[in-house]
Amino acid sequence: MNKDHSGKEKYKSPVAATLTGISDLFRRSKDQVSLDGLPSLDGKKVLVTGASSGLGLATSMELARRGAHVIMAVRSGIPGKGELVKRKSGSDKVDMIPLDLSGISSLPSFVAELKERFGTPDVIICNAAMVAKQGRPVKEGLDEMFVVNYFAKFLLVKELIKGDISSPTNTQIPRIIFVASESHRNPDHFEWDRFGLFEPYGIKESVAMYGYYKLLLLTMANELSRRLNPEPEVHCSVFALCPGPVNSNIAREAPRIFQPLLKLVFAIFFRSPKKACRPVIYLAASKDMEGLSGQYMFLMQHKDMDEKAVDPENGRRLWELSEKLLERII
Repeated sequence: MNKDHSGKEKYKSPVAATLTGISDLFRRSKDQVSLDGLPSLDGKKVLVTGASSGLGLATSMELARRGAHVIMAVRSGIPGKGELVKRKSGSDKVDMIPLDLSGISSLPSFVAELKERFGTPDVIICNAAMVAKQGRPVKEGLDEMFVVNYFAKFLLVKELIKGDISSPTNTQIPRIIFVASESHRNPDHFEWDRFGLFEPYGIKESVAMYGYYKLLLLTMANELSRRLNPEPEVHCSVFALCPGPVNSNIAREAPRIFQPLLKLVFAIFFRSPKKACRPVIYLAASKDMEGLSGQYMFLMQHKDMDEKAVDPENGRRLWELSEKLLERII
C-alpha cells in the first residue's frame, strides 16, 4: 500500500485542485490491477447514483456491457440517458429511477420504490457529487454540498440496509462502493462542534469544503464496514475510490468567465469518463475483492486512506453525530 504524506495545500482552491489533478496523472505509477478476466455481471442488480452524466453515465454503460441489470438513479435525463445506455451497451437491462440527493426527506420513499420495483441491489455505487459555487442551504437548513456529498449517502445506505446493521449476517448487499477523492487528505481536523451547521462560503472555499465532505464520506465508509463486518467474516464489502481528475461537468457552477478555459483544460489533461470508471468496475466485479472490505483505490492502484478517515474513534463519533442530525431533521 502507498501512503501519501504530501502537503495539505493541494486542494485549497479550484486552481490548486486542477493543477494537482494534472500532476497526479502525469506522475502516477503503473496500474496494479486490470479489467482483464473480470467475471460477467449477469444476474447482478447494480444501483448507480448520479448516472445521467460523466463518470456515472460511463459506469452505467460499462456495467450494462458486462451483463449487469443497471438501475440509474438520476435527477434528470429520464428516459433519454437510459435509452442512450441501452443503445451503446447493446443491453436492454437498464432502468431509471428519479433521485435528488439534495431532497433528504424523499430518500425513504426512493428506497421503498427501488425495492418495490427492482428488489435489493447486489451492488450500490454512490457516485453522485457536486461542487457548488457558494454555500446554499436546502430546505432542512443544511449545506447542499454537505447533503449531496455526504449526508444523503449516509441516509441512503442506512435505508437500503435497514435492520441489517444490527444483524450483519442478514446483509443482502454484497458490495457498496463510494466514489471519493484524494482531496479528502486536505483537511487538518474534523469540525465536530459545527457538524451539520450551515455557514455561508464562496467559490474560493468550495473546493476545500468538497474535500472536507469527502473526508466525512470516507470516515463513514470505514465505520459502515466495521459495523457490517464484525471480525473475522466479511458480510458486505465496503470499498471506496478516487477516479482521478475526470473530464465531466462537476465544475458546471464555476464562474462563467472561467468556463471556456476549464473546458479546454479538462478536455486536454483530464481523463475521459470511460477511462476514469475503470476502478469502479474493478471494485464492482473483481473476484480478487471478495471477502475484503475497507479498501481504497486511487486510479487503478491500491492506496491507504488518510489516517483520520480510518480512525475508529472518528468513525464512531461521526456516525453518532449523523444519527442525531437525522433524528432532528426527519
